[in-house]
Amino acid sequence: MDAEALLTEMFAAALAAADPMDAVPAHLPPRPEGRVVVVGAGKASARMAQAVEAAWGPCEGLVIVPYGGALPTKGIEIVEARHPVPDAAGEAAAHRILDLLAPLGDGDLALCLISGGGSALMAAPAPGLTLADKQAVNAQLLASGAAIGDMNIIRKHLSAIKGGRLAAAAAPARVLALTISDVPGDDPAIIASGPTVPDPTTGEDALDIADRFGLDLPDHVRKVLTGPDGVTPKPDDPLFERVETRVIAAPQPALEAAAAVARRAGVTPVILGDAIEGEARDVGIVMAGIADQIRRHGQPVAPPAVLISGGETTVTVTGTPGKGGRCSEFLLSFAVAAWGRPGLSAIACDTDGRDGSEQNAGAIWTDRHSARADRRLALKHLAGHDAYSFFAARDALVDTGPTHTNVNDFRAILVEADDEN
Repeated sequence: MDAEALLTEMFAAALAAADPMDAVPAHLPPRPEGRVVVVGAGKASARMAQAVEAAWGPCEGLVIVPYGGALPTKGIEIVEARHPVPDAAGEAAAHRILDLLAPLGDGDLALCLISGGGSALMAAPAPGLTLADKQAVNAQLLASGAAIGDMNIIRKHLSAIKGGRLAAAAAPARVLALTISDVPGDDPAIIASGPTVPDPTTGEDALDIADRFGLDLPDHVRKVLTGPDGVTPKPDDPLFERVETRVIAAPQPALEAAAAVARRAGVTPVILGDAIEGEARDVGIVMAGIADQIRRHGQPVAPPAVLISGGETTVTVTGTPGKGGRCSEFLLSFAVAAWGRPGLSAIACDTDGRDGSEQNAGAIWTDRHSARADRRLALKHLAGHDAYSFFAARDALVDTGPTHTNVNDFRAILVEADDEN
């Protein structure tokens, strides 16, 4: 069995299942007669905009994508900005989105294209805050180990556009939000910090999370969280009677598409979950243990089998970090834990095509790679959060470029039968 080819094909199938060009048209109504403005942000938003115009023709609007993520469109403007820490380009574009929505009337439609990454890209600080404040809080959140749900609760209450405020800006127009989920559980209130979704949380909730993760928030930031400028629209607000938010693509279908590839190859797929969270290196150790149980005891299934999972792990940064992201850190932890056990191979990639600080989607690990490696060196790279450098030196990186979709992390661990080792 060619482990590398199978794992790569499974990842490609997961990406294809999340292609906005297929997902968007199924959820578009006929083009309305009134004015239509298309706005949005996220790693998949440019491809979503293309899908809208393929169905409706040229449209007025603006969406924000990461640098390098632009695609050609007929009428919708694509603006590039920084992710995961926001920049001035994202702030200016966010305010332009608010300006586009302000004139809309009762007979108009705001079509919002939202995907993961939108929180950082659509950066409009709440009154009393600056972009520098948002950047400082975001940087601390990224290093804290906080789960995405907790991070986005804080982001909502420091924003003039997230936590339902984008929908409020479009009132009294009708709002249709099409979202692609990159969060565990597919909660639209968490995806890109829920710009069109009512927010049941409070500024006090956000402050509790900040304190729990030891964030150093200046007094004026704390004041916004607990004051009127940090209050988000709530579920009982009548404005949401004219707002519909749909999740049109999510991790689970992507995992199922990868599972189908495995079945065709005669390998039993086991989908462990689409919402797995936790410290990346801890999840790697657990996954290695499950894979070894299959290899040695045929439990819970006999090999050949493949463990498939999605979700979003975290990396709590200690010391001065090297290069990498949560997928490569997971995979390096798995490799260290599975070292010396033949027939265990794995791939771990972010479906947006970028894992953490570098431009690779993730990495792959097979017997071919482990034969040219040293476990002590692997441990050193793991301790320094430098998985990228370790895998780069062994020709183990997976490089897709921007995929123009984002349904979170994809992990697959192949356990071969003994007669194939």
